[in-house]
Amino acid sequence: MGCNTSSDAKSTKEEKDAQENQTNTKTEEKQKEPAGECNDSEAEAATKIQAAFRGHQTRKSISMKANKPNQEPEPEPTKSELEAEFRADDKELCNAATKIQASFRGHQARKQTQVETKTKEQQDKEDIEKIDLADPDLNKAATKIQASFRGHKVRKDTTN
Repeated sequence: MGCNTSSDAKSTKEEKDAQENQTNTKTEEKQKEPAGECNDSEAEAATKIQAAFRGHQTRKSISMKANKPNQEPEPEPTKSELEAEFRADDKELCNAATKIQASFRGHQARKQTQVETKTKEQQDKEDIEKIDLADPDLNKAATKIQASFRGHKVRKDTTN
């Protein structure tokens, strides 16, 4: 036991290295934790500062609007002023106006279609609710439809 062989020395050295690595890892983790907490607290502080500043800006803009005397809005231009500003032979302007009109008409048509679809669905629901399921004529009609479909299905299957 008094004599160290090379393999014993290597294993002892490996054990010491492993212990040092563990202590270094623990030390690094401890150093990282406060930094992580610091980043979180810095982020919270930054958020609070931003919120306070945005509130300040909003209050300032509201007070600026309130402090302005009631100014009369600009009068609408007269027809002659509009005609002088926008010429009817300006192709680019006419194309832009046409595009705006087409977009708006498309919007109106989609909105109308949506309303009609909702109305039709509502009407269909009401019609279905009004059907009397206890009516014997209804049962006879259903039986007749089912029989004709089953006959159609059988004829189709036998031809194949």
